[in-house]
Amino acid sequence: MVLLESKQFLTELTRLFQKSWLPGSMFITLKKYDGWTKPIPQKGFVLGFEPLDNKCLLRATDGKKKISTMVSSKEVNKFQTAYSNLLRANMDGLKKRDKKSKNK
Repeated sequence: MVLLESKQFLTELTRLFQKSWLPGSMFITLKKYDGWTKPIPQKGFVLGFEPLDNKCLLRATDGKKKISTMVSSKEVNKFQTAYSNLLRANMDGLKKRDKKSKNK
């Protein structure tokens, strides 16, 4: 997994979209990242650990190449606008759903 800056992530994401437009699919995941890399024990929790800054972890893969980035809460608005524009531009190859008739 390659951890990139947010601008580099968006450019690599456009390349992944272009590469997998016809032949395949892509998976994008988003989750909250608090900086804690080890699992919390079941019998309690670690005292004194507070994240300094809330972050989002974005991962994208096409099955062969994996990329990821972390976006801090300070730059999330700027990243979100660029990310939504990228998704709008590249989601034109989706298949239409089959509508079921209500007469059945």
